[in-house]
Amino acid sequence: MKRWWVLLPCIAALGGCVLTPRRPPPPTLINAAVPAGFPADIRLLTVDRQRFVQELPQWLEGLHRAAGSRKINVLVLSGGGAGAAFGAGALAGLARARARPQFDLVTGVSAGALLAPFAFLGPAWDPQMEKVFEGGDIERLQHSTGRWSTIGRFLFPRSAGGNDSLVELVDRNITDAMIDAVGREAATGRMLVVATTDLDDQETMLWNMGAIAAQGGTAAHDLFRKVLVASASVPGVFPPVLIPVQEGKHAYDEMHVDGSVTTPLFIAPLIAQTVQGNEAEAEGASVYVIVNGQLGMRPRQTPINTVKILEESFSAQLTYKTRDALGLVMALSRRYHMVFHLTDMPVDYPAGSFLDFSRKHMQQLFDYGETCAAENLLWTSPGGTIRRDFYGRADEGSTSTECPASASPELH
Repeated sequence: MKRWWVLLPCIAALGGCVLTPRRPPPPTLINAAVPAGFPADIRLLTVDRQRFVQELPQWLEGLHRAAGSRKINVLVLSGGGAGAAFGAGALAGLARARARPQFDLVTGVSAGALLAPFAFLGPAWDPQMEKVFEGGDIERLQHSTGRWSTIGRFLFPRSAGGNDSLVELVDRNITDAMIDAVGREAATGRMLVVATTDLDDQETMLWNMGAIAAQGGTAAHDLFRKVLVASASVPGVFPPVLIPVQEGKHAYDEMHVDGSVTTPLFIAPLIAQTVQGNEAEAEGASVYVIVNGQLGMRPRQTPINTVKILEESFSAQLTYKTRDALGLVMALSRRYHMVFHLTDMPVDYPAGSFLDFSRKHMQQLFDYGETCAAENLLWTSPGGTIRRDFYGRADEGSTSTECPASASPELH
């Protein structure tokens, strides 16, 4: 029998020659380029310290105006693919228990970015959120995430921004009415921010989705959806998104992919760690972090199989990056004396693959998050999470379904 696999290098070489026509990106890292017709304040490169320092007072003033007499509430939603069903269930359960704050700032990355508009708009939009994340609509992504579909995309890449199941999911569920509602809420000072990775300069771009929505009209609706698709476009699974921008008379194309490539979660631009003098403005704020996945893994034997080794390597990289990003959020929270709340799926929870968008799997994750939140067993602390995931030892074959709080004894 002929061994077809010897042709793979040739096929890969041909695939590498499939190019998408595009204009070059802006020639400098920090620049004034922006999508045509939009003001500069709709986005911020995470390393642009000058812009951040200029805009921070206005952001804080808006958040205080939205919060009124209470302290500011911040929600941080991580990436995690199918794990976002856990976060959606957690939000639904908090609403059921009447324990869901109004969040003045919501940030999201990747699948967390898809969840972020629902979290921002509040419980009134939960029926639509449940329709998406319980598996009915999002299950259609399943055909894009199978092993052979993914390998095929690496070998024969499609045009950037081509129509696919992710685009269809966003177009179907992020309606004009929803985007307009985000714009109205942004007018009160509240902020919705999501991250993409600008692949041309390999940096994180933060998008002020409320500012985009507030502009209104077809162009704003289209850009809002395009940014959400880009934030969730896992390389090799979904095509990248080209975003046309202009700087003066010059027109460019930027290529954006999944925000988790550079940051799995965030509370502020990377450069925020170097900015001094705003401690009092954020004093006492509450930060709620939903990690749509696990922060640790039980040891398990990895088979000597190339595809499986790649899958496990990607998983390990994402886990470590999530912990690093969480450390930055915790450090910023301590610096500004914020009250910190954390939840993730315990290490013993059978979370499954982050690319498993089947209805059964999504429903299981959603129900788990909803139950734990409704029973007031959602929030834990970094110390409790470390104790639970790194020092506990489960019985072989354990499939614990304990909630994050009940499974997280505190460090003493």
